[in-house]
Amino acid sequence: MTEISPLDQARILSEALPHMQQYDEETIVIKYGGHAMGDEETAKNFARDIVLLEQTAINPVVVHGGGPQIATMLKRLGIVSEFAAGLRITDAATIEIVEMVLAGSVNKQIVGYINEAGGKAVGLSGKDGNMVKASKTTRTIIDPGSNIEKAIDLGFVGDPEKVDLTLLNQLIGYELIPVLAPLATSKEGQTLNVNADTFAGAVAGALKAKRLLLLTDVPGVLDKSKKLIPQLSVKDARKLIADGTISGGMIPKVETCIYALEQGVEGVVIIDGKMQHAVLLELFTNQGTGTLIHK
Repeated sequence: MTEISPLDQARILSEALPHMQQYDEETIVIKYGGHAMGDEETAKNFARDIVLLEQTAINPVVVHGGGPQIATMLKRLGIVSEFAAGLRITDAATIEIVEMVLAGSVNKQIVGYINEAGGKAVGLSGKDGNMVKASKTTRTIIDPGSNIEKAIDLGFVGDPEKVDLTLLNQLIGYELIPVLAPLATSKEGQTLNVNADTFAGAVAGALKAKRLLLLTDVPGVLDKSKKLIPQLSVKDARKLIADGTISGGMIPKVETCIYALEQGVEGVVIIDGKMQHAVLLELFTNQGTGTLIHK
């Protein structure tokens, strides 16, 4: 690491002022997951950045995933997952592990790192305080043999339907940092696993967040020649999906961004979470990072 002179440090802090003012007292939802969670050092740097946001009068809310950790635990316990149309079917044995890993080990690890960095994190899931109610996800696939559309039951997997802010409103703005595991309850009281991006979009929308940051393992949305697109309107994003520029796993991410904007978020940014201090680069510097999607 290159040494920065004290004068340069002071200048950098001074340049961050207009950005800090822009987000003063605003809520920022940060989706943190998958490979962005990386090793211990990356996780600790992320935690420090979140504490810094809270110190500058921004209200951060962290939503995390935990796919790799769930897969590791299922393997350790010898639970074999079934897949349909590329999606994991979450049966009763699997949802138990999903809840244990997401609301347990992963959630509390992030809480621990934030608290170690001097913050006051509170680990919750969408089940707490009836925060997120979800309905079971159904997907249809075309049966290759008969060409008939067939519904597939993904088990205990849900789509967010309703977000109740009672609990979050007790925490946000009181120096407490909510850290949310993407689990929800169905009308029947079942625990449902919700895609972390979708969960973050629903929560950010309900909170009318100034920004939703999706930390992923790609730099952002790329154009046909693989160059980063710094900004996109919803209309442009839809065009790029239609013409195939946005493809594969990026489609559901961009669709989540559009959904969050429709729910009331001001701007959604897809950024590379593996990059050091990605959150601070995005919020506190002129160049920002990743792709901002806006209405």
